Amino acid sequence: MEKNREQQTDPSDGLKIEGRNAVLEAFRAGKTIDKLYVLDGCKDGPVQTIVREAKKHDTIINYVAKERLEQLSETKKHQGVIAMAAAYKYAEVEDILENARAKGEAPFIFLLDNIEDPHNLGAIIRTANLAGAHGVIIPKRRAVGLTGTVAKASAGAINYTPVAKVTNLTNTIKELKEQGMWFVCADMGGTTMYDLDLKGSMGLVIGNEGEGVSKLVKENCDFIASIPMKGDIDSLNASVAAGVLAYEIVRQRLG
Repeated sequence: MEKNREQQTDPSDGLKIEGRNAVLEAFRAGKTIDKLYVLDGCKDGPVQTIVREAKKHDTIINYVAKERLEQLSETKKHQGVIAMAAAYKYAEVEDILENARAKGEAPFIFLLDNIEDPHNLGAIIRTANLAGAHGVIIPKRRAVGLTGTVAKASAGAINYTPVAKVTNLTNTIKELKEQGMWFVCADMGGTTMYDLDLKGSMGLVIGNEGEGVSKLVKENCDFIASIPMKGDIDSLNASVAAGVLAYEIVRQRLG
C-alpha cells in the first residue's frame, strides 16, 4: 500500500465515486480504484473502514484538505472520501508474457516511467498496439492511470493491449531480466539507436515528459539509446520518442 500526500497529477477526468457507502461498496465489489482521497485528520469510523479496505487492495491514499475534496467533488456530498476508479481493468505482468507466448513471439513490452499526461499515455498505448507490443507496464505512483482521456487518446487500442500497473518498476525490470528479457531506455546521452542490437525479448523504457527516465530505472537498463536529432531543440514528446524507438525495434525484429 502506498500512503502519501497528494501528487501533482490532476485526477479530474477519472471516474469519481463519492460518499462513504458508494466508495466502500466499490472496493468490496472489486472495482479497480487508482487513488483514494481522504479528508486529512478524519478519524471517523466508516472512513477508517474505507482506509483499511484501500490498504487491502494496495490503493494509493492521498490525505487532503477539505478545500481539495470540495474542488474534486461533483456531488458536494463526498462525506470525506472520493475514490478515483480506473476506466479499464488492469492486467497482470504475467498476462502480458502469456500474450507473447500465445503468439509464439519473443516478448516486446513498453515500460513507462512516470508518464503523467493522459494524452501521452493513450498515444503510447496506441503505438504499442500498432508496433505489435504484447503489453504496457506503468507504475502506481506519480503516473496517470487508465482514465477516460487515456482510453480516448488510445483510439481503441486499450481494448487490445493489456496494461499492467506495478508498485516498483525497477523490481519488475529485474524480475523480467531473470526471464531472459533485455531493456533499452531512451536518453539523449546514449548510443545511437541504429548501433544497438535490439532484437529478441525486449523491454522499451520511456521516461516522463519532464525528467526522462529516473536514475535507478536507467541503471537497470541494458542499453541506453539516443534518437538522432538535427533540429534546434533537444527533446521529443514522450509518445513520439516511444514511437521512433519502437519502430527501430520493429525493424530489427523483422530483419
